[in-house]
Amino acid sequence: MTIAEFDHLPTEKKKELLLQCCGSSAWVNKMLTIFPVEDLVELLEAAEEKWYECNEEDWKEAAKNHPKIGDLNSLKEKYNATKAWAEAEQAGVSTASDTILKELEENNKRYEEKFGYIFIVCATGKTAEEMLDILKARLNNTSEEEIKIAVGEQNKITKLRLEKVFLNN
Repeated sequence: MTIAEFDHLPTEKKKELLLQCCGSSAWVNKMLTIFPVEDLVELLEAAEEKWYECNEEDWKEAAKNHPKIGDLNSLKEKYNATKAWAEAEQAGVSTASDTILKELEENNKRYEEKFGYIFIVCATGKTAEEMLDILKARLNNTSEEEIKIAVGEQNKITKLRLEKVFLNN
């Protein structure tokens, strides 16, 4: 889809596409105010700017709209709209051993108990073992440190997904 084609979509369809890129309704509403944009570069810059204008609750809302790293069942059930993207992003998990998947599950639970939201990492190109190592390391962060990292990771994911909408369709 081109940006020009996007500009002519009904608002509800625009919201649907943007929500697939980032699950924060505040971010989506902020994004609706930036169009028309000239090109993908301008779009990605605006997306990042609007993301960092959001607050912690908006960021946590976005996290709720992601499957947990390594939770292949939730990809199939709850996250059907972005299933193909999430499966590709988490491709490194599909070949992981049961031991690694169990460790991801246990550490995801610890992370969520400690921080109050799911572990977010830009999983593209990472193996399950790499994601597990990142997860374990981030469990040592303070809440203040971790939210900044999680927000940055969501920003990376959002940009990759925007590129999928506007470059690969």
